[in-house]
Amino acid sequence: MKRAVWFFVVVCLFMVWVALGHAEKAEDIEKHPVCKFCNMDRQQYAHSRILIDYEDGTSFGACSIHCAAIDFALNIDKTPKLFQVGDYNTKKLINAETATWVIGGKKPGVMTMRAKWAFESKESADQFIKENGGSIGSFDEAMKASFEDMYADTKMINERRKAKRA
Repeated sequence: MKRAVWFFVVVCLFMVWVALGHAEKAEDIEKHPVCKFCNMDRQQYAHSRILIDYEDGTSFGACSIHCAAIDFALNIDKTPKLFQVGDYNTKKLINAETATWVIGGKKPGVMTMRAKWAFESKESADQFIKENGGSIGSFDEAMKASFEDMYADTKMINERRKAKRA
């Protein structure tokens, strides 16, 4: 009998945990389910997604820092209030400006040849670097790298899409 009660308690706790995790992810993804620049599913790329909240009350959801950089450049007259990014490990949104970023490494990035990953803790970033390479950077450095990489990344994306159509 005790075993059945414990099993029931564990199942209930698991269901609450799943429900809370899903509710947290769903808010920004429900509002912006796909990236408007590349049409990628933001739920699938929750570990690299970005949410920009602008001072005028609008927001933009991107699949990656690459697409966020495009929106940032196109909306030069809008002032960002908050940049949030998915933590690489937990996929929860964190402040992009206070996150620890890993730039580069052997793991391919999303929409980019030079990866840019965000971590809530420096320890997580250091562990990632041990396994995959790359270097620690700031949000400004990751965004600058996104602009530096824009031509090569856009060319790569166009070539991949052309090959898919062929």
